[in-house]
Amino acid sequence: MNRSDSTGPARAGLALGAALASVVLCATASAAAPGTASGTTGPATAVRTGAERGCPVVYFDLGETLVHTAADGSTGYQPGAASYLRALRAGHITVGLITNVPSSWGTTDAARAARLKKEVDATWRGAVPFAWQDFGGRILTPRTEAERKPAAALWQRAKANEGRCRLVYQAETAEEVGVAASLGFVPYQVGRPHRPTFLPVGLIERLGHRSR
Repeated sequence: MNRSDSTGPARAGLALGAALASVVLCATASAAAPGTASGTTGPATAVRTGAERGCPVVYFDLGETLVHTAADGSTGYQPGAASYLRALRAGHITVGLITNVPSSWGTTDAARAARLKKEVDATWRGAVPFAWQDFGGRILTPRTEAERKPAAALWQRAKANEGRCRLVYQAETAEEVGVAASLGFVPYQVGRPHRPTFLPVGLIERLGHRSR
């Protein structure tokens, strides 16, 4: 093995790490810029305060991001999702869901979340149950059909709830990730080739440590 063979993978790994860090930190800086997303200073001020306090909160889409629905209708974790949630839990990183369900499933987020859990659990075939307990009351769903993603309403509600923290959004679709980014979230499209399946936990932790 020559020198170039041995250093190539290391250099590639360093380059990937630097690129991912750049994506995260640049997105965070953009989120903190005055007037971002709303054209006013209010939300930006909240994000800057969150930058000082840290406390990153990671929101996910559910279907085909954390959970896969098979052709037979059964559901289970996406590859790597269970271990990723365990890593976030071990790092004491707060998580939430922003997911579309029929608005007729209930008049409150809690009621719609209860119906969502029932529907997913009824078809679950994984050996390990879905970690609903990790998300607590942070399961945001449409109150009306007009609030369904990619409408901005659910991300805006998350910002209102977590305005003093840096927010991350991870999903499998570029459209949803783009909307979240436009509203000041640190965006990450999961499952892309040649990149980690999910945003590395270490980079999320850096969001909490990096101050303005």
